[in-house]
Amino acid sequence: MARSMKEVHTINYYPINEGAARRAKEMNSFSDYKEGSATAEYRAMVDKAAAIAEKQKSRVDPMYHEKIDHLLDTYARKLAENMNQGFAIDARVPSVLIAGPSNFPVGKKDKQNRARDSNMEEWRHIQGLLDKIRSTGMGGISADDPAAIEKLQKKLDGLERSQLIMKEVNAYYRKHGKLDGCALLSPDQIEKLKASMASSWRSDPRPFESYQLTNNNAEIRRVKARIEQLSKQAQQEFSGWEFDGGRVEMNREDNRLQVFFDGKPDADTRAELKSSGFRWAPSVGAWQRQLTDNAIRAADRLECIKPLSGEKPSQLQKKPSILQTMREQDEKVQTEPEKKAPSGRDAER
Repeated sequence: MARSMKEVHTINYYPINEGAARRAKEMNSFSDYKEGSATAEYRAMVDKAAAIAEKQKSRVDPMYHEKIDHLLDTYARKLAENMNQGFAIDARVPSVLIAGPSNFPVGKKDKQNRARDSNMEEWRHIQGLLDKIRSTGMGGISADDPAAIEKLQKKLDGLERSQLIMKEVNAYYRKHGKLDGCALLSPDQIEKLKASMASSWRSDPRPFESYQLTNNNAEIRRVKARIEQLSKQAQQEFSGWEFDGGRVEMNREDNRLQVFFDGKPDADTRAELKSSGFRWAPSVGAWQRQLTDNAIRAADRLECIKPLSGEKPSQLQKKPSILQTMREQDEKVQTEPEKKAPSGRDAER
């Protein structure tokens, strides 16, 4: 059911740098900049995303509404950052039509074009958030979802309830030889089951056939296993490490294993990362993939991010990180009450 206007999520618009937009226009065009046009363009795109979000909310369970709102806010924030960065890039070097061919800074222009390409790649990634909004609540429950375990538990409860109802309805039918009067079913459900049984090819049809119970029970086992897996993963403490030329961080908030290089990695390293499931994320300046046990195993095979200690990344996960241990020790020292120096007779003893 569509929600009332009072329930529509408030849109967060992020600031657009009009000064940078004006300078970018002046560096690339002879026409005057229309004040506020960049902000208007940005807000129109966010409004379109908000409409997609509201439409998706009307189609899915309310449990997914918070995630959709979060994706919309992320889209609005990242889009503003991307547009502002784009204006700054465009303002670095004037167009050859503006500056003229004489003494034109070709080298700076090449750097500007590379920055534009990177900014455009990030823009495409941001637009991909719209597809995430459209798909939220339509398929399986992603491990990236902070409420994944809660949602899986709700799904499990529904499956177990369905299993119990199917068994009880079959028992009622065996005892009474009919479905009329079964308190577990609504009148509409009773009529639908009657029609299904009447059209069945089986000589002795039942309200719910054994394969339905078997399939539902298999799904119950699968969801239970998924909950157990995610629960163990949530309790696991992942440790980052340093390697020759960078560092690896475990971003639990975004559920990402992130690789930060001190400089741009060479083509072979980039190809190696891609083949192991890592993707470049310009928004954070890192190569990353979903933080799972598979990601750690993939890191074990990558020589380019081998820990300086010589151990495998998977071995580092079996013990707390050195940084974490140092922090815990510092906290322990700070929280321990200060021991007073002995005085009087105690001092003499």
